[in-house]
Amino acid sequence: MENSQWLLYKMEIREKIRSFSLLVIKLSEKLDKNTATRVINYQLTKSGTSIYANYRAALRARSKAEFFSKLSICVEEADETEMWLELLITSKIVEGEELKTIHKESLEILKILASMRKKIK
Repeated sequence: MENSQWLLYKMEIREKIRSFSLLVIKLSEKLDKNTATRVINYQLTKSGTSIYANYRAALRARSKAEFFSKLSICVEEADETEMWLELLITSKIVEGEELKTIHKESLEILKILASMRKKIK
């Protein structure tokens, strides 16, 4: 992939992750305020928005090694986010298609980021 194509691809992924972070924020506003849900909501919101923050940091990396390191954090945060979403689904704390859609998107982002990391290794 040429540098210009690679740059465009990274910008597309940034936008996808930003949109996902906004979905997580919107979901967090809808969750009940009982103790269990509050804990999950806090963790989900932190990890779901951290993907975007760390991806932006990766894009500003000064070296390939730094990019790889920040991207690795993104993969970890994406995996954690997927885990919290899966926990909401399997516990049936929250039900509905919106949650399943967000979960599906989290899996896609996780796969994209892991693939990017693998290609630059």
